[in-house]
Amino acid sequence: MAKHDPDLSLLFHALADPTRRSILTRLAETPARVTDLAGPTGLRLPTVMRHLSVLEEAGLITTSKDGRIRTCAIVPEALEPARTWLDEQRAIWEARLDRLDAFVMDVMKERKE
Repeated sequence: MAKHDPDLSLLFHALADPTRRSILTRLAETPARVTDLAGPTGLRLPTVMRHLSVLEEAGLITTSKDGRIRTCAIVPEALEPARTWLDEQRAIWEARLDRLDAFVMDVMKERKE
C-alpha cells in the first residue's frame, strides 16, 4: 500500500482548483489585499475567502490583518513537498522506462540473431 502524506494531499487539493492557482500566481508577484485578489476572479468575497482558507490550510499562503484590511502573501517554500514527491515519481518512472527500453532492445536483438 502506498504511503499517503496528509500534508501533501492538502497541498495537491489546494492546487487542484484553477481559481486558487490564479490567486497563487498573483501573490507570486507581491502580497495583496483580499479585495484585490477577489476582483479579477469575478467571485463574491465569501467565495474568495473560502479559497484563501484552503490555501492557508495547505500552508501556501499567510494572511495578516491590519484594521479591516486583510493581506495575503505566498509561502513559496510550501511547494517543496510537492516538488520532492514529483521528483521521486519522475525517478521511479524513468527507471521503469529505462528497464522497458532495455528489455525491448534485448528482444529485438534476439530476433535479429
